[in-house]
Amino acid sequence: MSMERVAWGSLYNITRAKSGSKPFSKATLKRVLGFARPHRAKLLGFVALSIVMAFLAVATPVLAGQVVNAIVAKAAAEEVVRLAVLIAVVAVAEAGLGLVSRWLSSTIGEGVIVDLRTRVFDHVQKMPIAFFTRTRTGALVSRLNNDVIGAQSAFAGTLSGVVSNVVALILTLIVMLGTSWQVTVLAMVLLPIFLIPARRMGSKLADLRREAADHNAAMGTQMTERFSAPGATLVKLFGRPDEESREFAVRAGRVRDIGVRTAMLQFTFVTALTLVSALALALVYGLGGWFAITGQLAAGDVVVLALLLTRLYAPLTALSNARVEIMSALVSFERVFEILDLKPLIQQKPDAVPVPAGPVSVEFDNVRFAYPSADKVSLASLEEVSTLDTRGGEEVLHGISFRVEPGQTVALVGSSGAGKSTVAQLLARLYDVDSGAVRLGGTTPGTGLDLRDATFDSLRDTLGMVTQDGHLFHETIASNLRLARPDATDEDMWEAIRQARLEAMIRSLPDGLDTVVGERGYRLSGGERQRLTIARLLIAQPRVVILDEATAALDSTNEAAVQAALGAALEGRTAVVIAHRLSTVRAADVILVVEDGRIVERGTHTELLAAEGRYAELYRTQFAEATAVAQEAVPEF
Repeated sequence: MSMERVAWGSLYNITRAKSGSKPFSKATLKRVLGFARPHRAKLLGFVALSIVMAFLAVATPVLAGQVVNAIVAKAAAEEVVRLAVLIAVVAVAEAGLGLVSRWLSSTIGEGVIVDLRTRVFDHVQKMPIAFFTRTRTGALVSRLNNDVIGAQSAFAGTLSGVVSNVVALILTLIVMLGTSWQVTVLAMVLLPIFLIPARRMGSKLADLRREAADHNAAMGTQMTERFSAPGATLVKLFGRPDEESREFAVRAGRVRDIGVRTAMLQFTFVTALTLVSALALALVYGLGGWFAITGQLAAGDVVVLALLLTRLYAPLTALSNARVEIMSALVSFERVFEILDLKPLIQQKPDAVPVPAGPVSVEFDNVRFAYPSADKVSLASLEEVSTLDTRGGEEVLHGISFRVEPGQTVALVGSSGAGKSTVAQLLARLYDVDSGAVRLGGTTPGTGLDLRDATFDSLRDTLGMVTQDGHLFHETIASNLRLARPDATDEDMWEAIRQARLEAMIRSLPDGLDTVVGERGYRLSGGERQRLTIARLLIAQPRVVILDEATAALDSTNEAAVQAALGAALEGRTAVVIAHRLSTVRAADVILVVEDGRIVERGTHTELLAAEGRYAELYRTQFAEATAVAQEAVPEF
């Protein structure tokens, strides 16, 4: 290994380190070992190979010195050939063991990545919706990418590096001291000239690297937000493209300047250390040669000392940086563990039971609820803020009670922020109630199954929800539909599409069901996107349907089509409908008026109008005499 390679390796390890290292945590180390346990056999093999390779690395210079001594002593040619063959055997063994070691290293490292990523991904899927409303997606994805990769380096490189370097250092020192302690001690004097610049220069390069990473992250965020369909639309409508371009150019220019400065620092550093290498070799050849000429040292021993010199500096340098590497890996592990330590608020009980078969009623029994505070569902580092928002915990539902019989439709109306969507989220068990209960089934009040006692799978099979945004993944139409039922056939999908009034449009597409809908479904119109989410609901065939402002963002034409599709979705099913437009809920069996987290009125459309209460006020506000006539043409479910 040349001194130049040692220099580059030193720079790489130092600049990878993260600032703000904390002392070793026994709890963290214990958890890290937990991830290592499934790979312990390969880890032991990896460490054993590293030790063997350390012996072989020292053997080659010793054999080379013996060759020189044999030549100087004019030994038999067979002796020189024998030594040469041994050097070749050692080289072949090093190459073969290197391949096996690399395979083990890659297998262990990639295995840890899979374990960590899978654990984090599965855990994040269990987090409540409040977690996702607060967390920056990019920060969360970074944990699954950058930090997981940083963590796996502890197994793939650092562990074996420490073991092999300790063995190599001990063996090298033993051989060098046994060969010439004077030359060895003098060579050690040059060590600070190597390590001190590495520390100082490495620190500067690490700062530059972090600054460049921050600028790159900012550019990445800017591109991600501006290059999405809604972001690009917003910039074109209200943004200032020239200012956006200047802001991006400033960051890109700063990254360029940092890159130039980094390249010059690296070149200066490596050049200086190459000079140290040359000086060290000059010392060995000069002092060792003088000893050889004066008869105090064999000529071959001078060669051994010269070849072992970098094998002395390399492990010393690597070990001096080992703590930096270990702390960097531990920081990555701790950032991953931060995610895993966030406890999901919604969990399935060990003794959970399925929702009973047959028609399902819905009952809210004196439900009270407050959205969780940030410290229960989020991390400041994921929100990219210094401290979490302390607000939260204020009750938004105050004793909500109502019952929906099987096959009935209950509509919730009221002012924005009254708590209607919160009711829908509690029914879908996106949150759990603080007191009271939400029950499914049961022939009389209080006899149904509490949602908290039901299995997740049975709840997904029983409940279906259509939200206002009609979200779709950047996948094919078929993939988006099969999200609701993976075993759905093409015939099942076409039947749902027909009921959703989308058949003509989808059959007109060149790829039909294999058409990719684009990010968030933006290749479709708002009405088409919403009807496709209704088709997805129809494929799921839930017994209880939840519609949360399903037509709020549509124009009257699209609303009519979606309402017709909803008619098919609600037929024969228990339904809870939340609507801002009162025209869409006039045919509901019961209408509940929610204000300030309380039900203030209940009854049919006709009864509530006759009561001249809050519902009548809302109705008159929405429908003046001229618009009331136009709304008569909108189909009702």
